[in-house]
Amino acid sequence: MEHLALIGSVVLIHLMAVMSPGPDFFMALRNSLTYSRKTGIYTAIGFGLGIGVHVVYCVFGLALIISKSILVFNIIKFLGAAYIIYVGVMSLISKSNKIEMKTNEHKTDISPIKAIRIGFLTNVLNPKATLFFLSLFTFVISPETPNHIMILLGVIMMVNTAIWFSLVAVFFTQKRIQRFYNQFQRIFNRIFGSILIAIGIKIIFSK
Repeated sequence: MEHLALIGSVVLIHLMAVMSPGPDFFMALRNSLTYSRKTGIYTAIGFGLGIGVHVVYCVFGLALIISKSILVFNIIKFLGAAYIIYVGVMSLISKSNKIEMKTNEHKTDISPIKAIRIGFLTNVLNPKATLFFLSLFTFVISPETPNHIMILLGVIMMVNTAIWFSLVAVFFTQKRIQRFYNQFQRIFNRIFGSILIAIGIKIIFSK
């Protein structure tokens, strides 16, 4: 009972962070519209697993090493930026791929494992996520917090992340939205690609 206030605060802060547009959101949007609702949901699961990595290194004290080492943080930053830019470039050069409305499936899709991997890498290599969890475990969650409470918070954040981006996938794959996307798919691919590249470049030059 004594930790309910902490749990409520962390959940609220995390939900606000998850709902704000960023690499995860645009990647979920891209995969849901470019491939399928199923792929969007598997991508969301990948985001959730990525959250688990952030929680683990914070719980085990690796967050302190990352926060004190400019080299380690910059490696994470540049790897994340490179990956996001790579996906953005792939979106820019991708060909249109019409959605089959009757079956609610795309003619060409990617495997669940690949979708999960995309979501996982996008989240884990996102330096903004690293900074968020460093701040969360430094200023909100006390080092004296019992490990089982930290683990519980981690599981809650993983589940919340997967659920939120699954809802994004479900919403943006409604038939009406799919029809609209089909008409302007090439334009949307350019938009998503440009946004991801811009985010990657911004990450590279962020301090």
